Amino acid sequence: MQGIRENVPSSTLIAAVASAWLAACGDTPEPAALPALLPPPPETRGCGEQGYLRTSFYGEFSGPIDWSAGDIDCAGMPRPNGEGARLRFAGKSGDLAIAIIIAMPGLERASTARELGSNVTVIEEGSGRFFSTSGLESCWTDVTGQQGIEDSENVYFIAGTLYCIAPLAEVNGDSSVTLRELHFGGLLDWGAR
Repeated sequence: MQGIRENVPSSTLIAAVASAWLAACGDTPEPAALPALLPPPPETRGCGEQGYLRTSFYGEFSGPIDWSAGDIDCAGMPRPNGEGARLRFAGKSGDLAIAIIIAMPGLERASTARELGSNVTVIEEGSGRFFSTSGLESCWTDVTGQQGIEDSENVYFIAGTLYCIAPLAEVNGDSSVTLRELHFGGLLDWGAR
């Protein structure tokens, strides 16, 4: 209850209590007059209505992933020191909670790119297991689109394909995960800090 009260104006809570009291007295107001106590849930959790991620894993865990905006949590922001951007996609694959981070140091705002050197990290969330590239030599990204979102000067819908020619080694372990091709689309906020 404390979390709800922090985001709801006191006038809304008073109106809700008054409505409940009136209902107990038999003088119920019309449903349209009742205030909404909770804000509507976010539509896409930072992915945009058309957000997606599709790939297949091989190795320590394997299988296809086909996430759409309703299945996925996304975040996109500039990398430190203005060195490109990074995208994070997270969702479920069977019993596994997986996050995939794509860092593109050479990406520029509002641009497309071919064969952009990329670092990739796959996290098996809740287990402390990380699989990652060791540099920009084994994975690259073709950014096929970066289109501005209406009513925002910093947010873009970005889409592309990531390619890897080597497995992602487990950090502090001896296994690996391979993904050869990954297709993505999500939101990138160039103004995020």
